[in-house]
Amino acid sequence: MLKDCYSKYYFDQNYNCAETLLRAANEYYGLHLHDRDMILVGAYGAGIQCGNTCGAVLAAAAVLSMKYVEAKAHESGDIRPVVGKLMRKFNEKYGSTLCKDIKPQSYRPEYRCQMTIEVACDVLEATIAEYEEEKRNR
Repeated sequence: MLKDCYSKYYFDQNYNCAETLLRAANEYYGLHLHDRDMILVGAYGAGIQCGNTCGAVLAAAAVLSMKYVEAKAHESGDIRPVVGKLMRKFNEKYGSTLCKDIKPQSYRPEYRCQMTIEVACDVLEATIAEYEEEKRNR
């Protein structure tokens, strides 16, 4: 499970929610990203540093890009529907994709955003599994 990969990045190495999710997904899905590549999502933590879209949500969308975009997103028939599914799942869970709305529901000072990252792992994994199943059944 993707959720089994995140704690070493979040707790042991002190990455933020976005960095943690991308690093865990890189390991779990074999995305072949290098350490330097993962710096790209660093600013996404804490809702792009201002409580906007949750960094874990944004990193999950980045993972979907790596899995479903060959060269250009607008040329991919997969990216819009799979990201739409991801966003709907987050909205179903939290009623929002904004950090400022999610944080009051799941942030605990002693664990920080652990619960949100775990939910993001589950949502991302379920999104990919469901989307792949839908593609097989077309």
